[in-house]
Amino acid sequence: MFFIYSLLTHIARFVLNIIALFSPKIKLFVQGRKNVFTTLAQQINPQDKTIWFHAASLGEYEQGLPIMEKVRALYPNHKIVLTFFSPSGYEVRKNTRAADVTVYLPLDTLANAKKFMHLVHPDMAFFIKYEFWPNYLNELKKANVPTYLVSGLFRPNQAFFKWYGGFYREAFKAFSHFFVQYDNSKQLLNKIGFTNVTVSGDTRYDRVSEILERDNNLPFIEEFINGNVTVVLGSSWPKDENLMFDFINSAVNVKFIIAPHTLGEDHINDINKNIHRQTVLFTEKDGKNLAEYDVIIINTIGILGKIYSYADVAYVGGGFGTAGLHNILEPAAFGVPVIIGPNHNKFPEAVALVQMGGVIAVNDKAEMEDALSSLIYNDDYRWEKGHIAGTFVSMNRGAVNTIINYITNEHPTV
Repeated sequence: MFFIYSLLTHIARFVLNIIALFSPKIKLFVQGRKNVFTTLAQQINPQDKTIWFHAASLGEYEQGLPIMEKVRALYPNHKIVLTFFSPSGYEVRKNTRAADVTVYLPLDTLANAKKFMHLVHPDMAFFIKYEFWPNYLNELKKANVPTYLVSGLFRPNQAFFKWYGGFYREAFKAFSHFFVQYDNSKQLLNKIGFTNVTVSGDTRYDRVSEILERDNNLPFIEEFINGNVTVVLGSSWPKDENLMFDFINSAVNVKFIIAPHTLGEDHINDINKNIHRQTVLFTEKDGKNLAEYDVIIINTIGILGKIYSYADVAYVGGGFGTAGLHNILEPAAFGVPVIIGPNHNKFPEAVALVQMGGVIAVNDKAEMEDALSSLIYNDDYRWEKGHIAGTFVSMNRGAVNTIINYITNEHPTV
């Protein structure tokens, strides 16, 4: 089976090199991996002690960050090596201070896994949420490296739990311990013979709760809002925005902050073209009286978390497409009621918050406008929904302490 898997991986590499000629994102995926081993050789010495964290993309990085920060404090003599699979994670966080070395993860061939392990020689390894690469896991197991899954999330329809999933089940033996989000994930692992499982919860609750304690002041946002009810569209896609343009254009005494998921010039121009109110771009705000504007488009990255602290209502994008719902816990942590699209059933926090009433799921434009109107113009209703959201986040904290307590008991020093 390893032969077939390795053959498919080499075929995938060949195909990706062709697709890279036509796709900027795949080009980053391919080009970014060309110098990984050179970078590792330059930045990690044979005598260095290291701890390896792997995140598929940006969301998994955010989940792993509080663990990374705690591990750095506990083991200050170790270098933290962070790998990403996706360009959307690496390109945004390649300069993060949370790690000493940040690179793409080379494709999961046996040769790559062996070379990576030789250069990094980790004392511990952490995989965030998912991404199970058999060759890397097999090399970790052969080297007896303590390996942990953090914020794991499993579903019955995944290959690991099917009759044909033995190949991946074998790879799972590399994990010293699984820290999963929910009991149903633990039960699934138990059914295939893995009892080294703890239901720790989702580290994102700890992560977003930490944001509350940071300085979230953005004076330009305060000037823009000028005391008005404010709606934030966070990580929005065109499908999300198209449902909201008419409402934005007709709303009275309401300010709108739009932070699109993609910041391409064509996308920003399209948003601008469809909004018929006073609109300003973040990059053009200096020198303007922002209080005179109704809409500000955030055509930059890195400040959406702080912007949510100013929201009265948040719409979080991704729920009308197939790419996946974006992070609803950031606005929820601030006690902000959240609106999302219908495609959210793979996100347990969204399902739970919809059931509890802290999040409103809408299916079309009419439902979107009804939800916005109810939240904007009914203060008590808005406060009630926001209170549910904020309480939900607060009550689900604690995953980081559970994981770190286990790690420190197992590895007082490494």
